[in-house]
Amino acid sequence: MSDLVRNTIRFVLFILVQYYVLFQIRPLHQFVVPYIYYLYVLWLPFSMGRMSLMLVSFLFGLSLDYFTQTPGLHAAACVMIAYLRSFVVNILIPQEGAEQNYKSPSPVSMGWAPYAIYVLVLTLLHHIYLVLLEWLQFGSFLFFLGKVLATTGISLMLVLITELLFFRKEKFRTNTA
Repeated sequence: MSDLVRNTIRFVLFILVQYYVLFQIRPLHQFVVPYIYYLYVLWLPFSMGRMSLMLVSFLFGLSLDYFTQTPGLHAAACVMIAYLRSFVVNILIPQEGAEQNYKSPSPVSMGWAPYAIYVLVLTLLHHIYLVLLEWLQFGSFLFFLGKVLATTGISLMLVLITELLFFRKEKFRTNTA
């Protein structure tokens, strides 16, 4: 299956699962809202340039905003993690590392520890930015921090379950030229 078809299917599936399954779960004590949709941005190929990655992320977030009737909250958060993604990957992987030999970020291409840090950092940044945009104020800092940490914890659990259930086989590219 080509990358375009695979990413288009992921695009649609992540939107549908987020809207029709996860957004139908009532928030627990106003803290926990499970998010998994941003994993689409994290799974996009290494070969995408920053501008194309940000454009795809914007369209993805805007699609979710259309369903949820939010004025660009998810689009802004997706664009932010798309912009920061290459910086995080460059810090976690040596220069001649996985982005040269594999197509996309995964536990196979990066190793479990760097991949877990990659997902943790971008998930935390995504949720901080999203919760801050939702409120447009800090209000009670402890409530803000609690909501970010609780939502991040649930989302990381969903990411782990998704990675274990839908294992992505990554082929090692021997010809990187």
